[in-house]
Amino acid sequence: MASVHIDFIYPASDRNKITIVYIINHGRSRASIVSDITFTPDLKLGFKPSISRLPQNIRSLVQYDIERLHNIIYELEVNGISFSANDIALDFKHYLKDYTIRNFMLKLIMSLKEKGRTRTSETYQSALNSFMRFRRGKDIHIRLLSSKIFEYYESYLFNKGLVPNTVSFYLRILRAVYNRAADDNLVKQEYPFKRVYTGVDKTIKRALPLCDVRNLKNMDLTKRPALEYARDIFLLSFYMRGMSFIDMAYLRKSDLCGDTICYRRHKTGQILTIKWTHEMESIVKRYSHFSSHFLLPILTNADAESRSAYRNVSYRINHNLKTLGRMIGMTTPLTLYCARHSWASIAHNKGVPISIISAGMGHRTENTTRIYLASLDTTAVDRANHAIIRLLH
Repeated sequence: MASVHIDFIYPASDRNKITIVYIINHGRSRASIVSDITFTPDLKLGFKPSISRLPQNIRSLVQYDIERLHNIIYELEVNGISFSANDIALDFKHYLKDYTIRNFMLKLIMSLKEKGRTRTSETYQSALNSFMRFRRGKDIHIRLLSSKIFEYYESYLFNKGLVPNTVSFYLRILRAVYNRAADDNLVKQEYPFKRVYTGVDKTIKRALPLCDVRNLKNMDLTKRPALEYARDIFLLSFYMRGMSFIDMAYLRKSDLCGDTICYRRHKTGQILTIKWTHEMESIVKRYSHFSSHFLLPILTNADAESRSAYRNVSYRINHNLKTLGRMIGMTTPLTLYCARHSWASIAHNKGVPISIISAGMGHRTENTTRIYLASLDTTAVDRANHAIIRLLH
């Protein structure tokens, strides 16, 4: 019967740090595993190879590791084949290597890509990149993640100037990864996200009033082609009922048939049709030199690199839109997504029924549209409030 006990290493380079070592005995074989658990001892107490003398947080990690070692031993015994202490150690070392935060998330990212969930895989990659910058490239096993680490990470993000919703975005992804690891019994669920912000703040209004959209349309940008291109793409999105940029990027010339354009939304797979107007046609004609099977001058081909090209073009357009926003006196950043908000808000203010707005935007239910509209424009409420205040005069 195999047995496991713990020992300690006092590194010569730092006598104030102790590293946990697991000793495995099985028959005549013996193996040791130097863990990644280190701690500063209480020198007044001294230490013996006893779990009871360890600090509480270290004791919990060690107990979980020992439990995992016993599970490995049990599985090897159930298989009915001979094994040595080295076999037990090798299985545990694979666990230490495979389930670091980087390696575990990379496996999840690859799985998401294989399932066609490209956008989700990109958000996971973004969260991983951010966390590894915080860690200065140093990987860490998932079981070592703690509430204190995530509190430090949260402070790091805020100190970088990120807004609460962005901070929450990264932390929610890491929480989902941690919960997945806990569900797979790779870590003991310790709820390390209790003390960090994982909510969603109400975002600032991103809808332009009709006069601002009109000002953008009437700007003479012939001598500034990069700004003109950004403005034209924004207007096309607005003309096409707030079509998302990714849907615009992958529109094909074959999607335009007569005076109707038909496309499938990347986000939901829903098929939508839009009447093609002379306003849309006039913009597209401006880029008739663009040679591709795509309808709009965004992507050149649909190869493996198109996703990266799409992100790069999106970044440049949004950068130029911010410049245009400042030129027309906007105090909040102008982005491509504002076109979608603006179309919905203006339609709503003009009395277009929510059912029509919902159908135009490709929302599956009117409830989604109601939630969407609720954060867009408070103008009507402000007018009502002003009227009430005037009653006091």
